[in-house]
Amino acid sequence: MGQVTEQQILDALKSVKDPERGEDVVSLGMVSGLVIKDGNVAFALEVDPERGAKLEPLRREAEKTVHAMDGILSVSVVLTAHSAPTQQTAPQQQAQRGEAAAGAIPALPGIKRVIAVASGKGGVGKSTVSVNLAMALAAGGYKVGVLDADIYGPSQPRMMGVSGRPETQDGKTLEPMENYGVKVMSMGFLVPEDSPMIWRGPMVMSAIQQLLNDVNWGELDIMVIDLPPGTGDAQLTMAQQVPLDGAIIVSTPQDIALLDARKGLNMFRKVDVPVLGIIENMSYFACPNCGHQTDIFSHGGAQKEAETLGIDFLGEIPLDIEIRETSDAGTPIVVSKPDSENAKVFRQIADRLMAKLDGADTGKREMPKIVVS
Repeated sequence: MGQVTEQQILDALKSVKDPERGEDVVSLGMVSGLVIKDGNVAFALEVDPERGAKLEPLRREAEKTVHAMDGILSVSVVLTAHSAPTQQTAPQQQAQRGEAAAGAIPALPGIKRVIAVASGKGGVGKSTVSVNLAMALAAGGYKVGVLDADIYGPSQPRMMGVSGRPETQDGKTLEPMENYGVKVMSMGFLVPEDSPMIWRGPMVMSAIQQLLNDVNWGELDIMVIDLPPGTGDAQLTMAQQVPLDGAIIVSTPQDIALLDARKGLNMFRKVDVPVLGIIENMSYFACPNCGHQTDIFSHGGAQKEAETLGIDFLGEIPLDIEIRETSDAGTPIVVSKPDSENAKVFRQIADRLMAKLDGADTGKREMPKIVVS
């Protein structure tokens, strides 16, 4: 049998009925963002915000229905809740858009500071840096949360040693998961670990907004956002809709990684997000037997780049098997081996970061304007 078609999936979903409205999800126009790739299927069910928590059984039924079809390898279904539009005249809508464009990005209730950890390319250890930086901040006495915004490759559940699905107390917001005293939310809690995310841009942006705004984060001194690599939809969504106090760029020392890091840095500058500094990961390898240092990926490139671009160099992290093993095991080195030299490096970077934030003007940014030339 050839690849299943969009129409076949929609036909199958006509057997899935909304329990309150009595009609199927297709006829009601609830199915959106349907994507099919090599037997992997993803789509969203659009629901009213007030009914979101009640419709989890409907989501599971839709997922099960499609998964039972011939030729389907995996299915990812999410509920997206959009507020009903209010009736406004064209002048009112235009005025509202103008006010939003001119106004400051609204603060996140209860969250004092928000930083993004980014990289221009994948494979530089950004998520490992994010989780250990969060643990180092928590070790310094701060209340910390981690938002895993890497929708396509969420890794924070594994790195933080957390599994299961978030619960809701009020039927409207999710309770974040927690370990080592740090709160965390990730798409990895909501879809199977081996299920590929093949969403288009609007679905990615909607998912990020819900992970940020529909979660009961409580009171936090600082939120660390683990961004996906690159300069795409997720990064722009964060820059345009989240009150970021700054961004950190993670890079390895070699020229090609630094080139991509420069692109990420320039993107944040264009949308007026302060770049707090660069971290050089996998900076060098120190032999555990003799202590001899080998610069496998070159060395010092990120520090030179920081000097060239006029931004701070926050520190260098060695290429060490202990960092990789503890991250993969869900026991970040800062908490599992707090007295190790590697843990001390992360704590030093956290101290430099907070010193920079404390000394910086952290007034909320104006919403960036998009200029077409």
